[in-house]
Amino acid sequence: MTIIYIIVGLVILWSLWGYFSSRVERTEYSVIKPKGDSVYEIRNYPKHIVAQTVVKGPYREALNQGFRIVAGYIFGGNASREKIAMTSPVVENTSKGQAIAMTSPVTASMEGEMHTIAFGMPRSYTLETLPIPTDNRVKLATIPERKMAVIRFSWFRSDSRVSAKKSALLGALQKDGLTTVGEPYYAGYNAPWTPPWMNRNEVLVEVK
Repeated sequence: MTIIYIIVGLVILWSLWGYFSSRVERTEYSVIKPKGDSVYEIRNYPKHIVAQTVVKGPYREALNQGFRIVAGYIFGGNASREKIAMTSPVVENTSKGQAIAMTSPVTASMEGEMHTIAFGMPRSYTLETLPIPTDNRVKLATIPERKMAVIRFSWFRSDSRVSAKKSALLGALQKDGLTTVGEPYYAGYNAPWTPPWMNRNEVLVEVK
């Protein structure tokens, strides 16, 4: 019985840690079309700024490497050594053989591709007030206002699961007669140590 209490206590502590570690500023959006009976909802994202880097390699390795590079910038790797608040989600785009802009993500993830990993910057900053990255692999960019179709899911984010969600999103949009721009990409909202039942994952694609 004591073991059960210990396990329950650890799960509660883990959940609390995941909750508070995920309470960061999130990219702003408004819902245009709620999910309802569909598998997706449609959102409008206003113009915002991201810090991004492009890395090459297998999907998981590239994601981890890109995260570390951009995290280095917000944790003080900039000209003024200023720490910038963490935001969510972290966005990952993939491109076959070329570095891509955040405004036109294409899929899919496979060996030898280029991956763009991006963090949204806090809304209190502008391009003029953000500190200059000291790592030339980190670039600052303004993402224009966009309308996005989104599928949200929880628990683990595996390559196969993300791929299945992307296919489901495209299939549903095609069925509803909506035109997409580019291909879907992945957005993750939680730190790696967050309990899987608390994870917020999304796949998004721009729609006309």
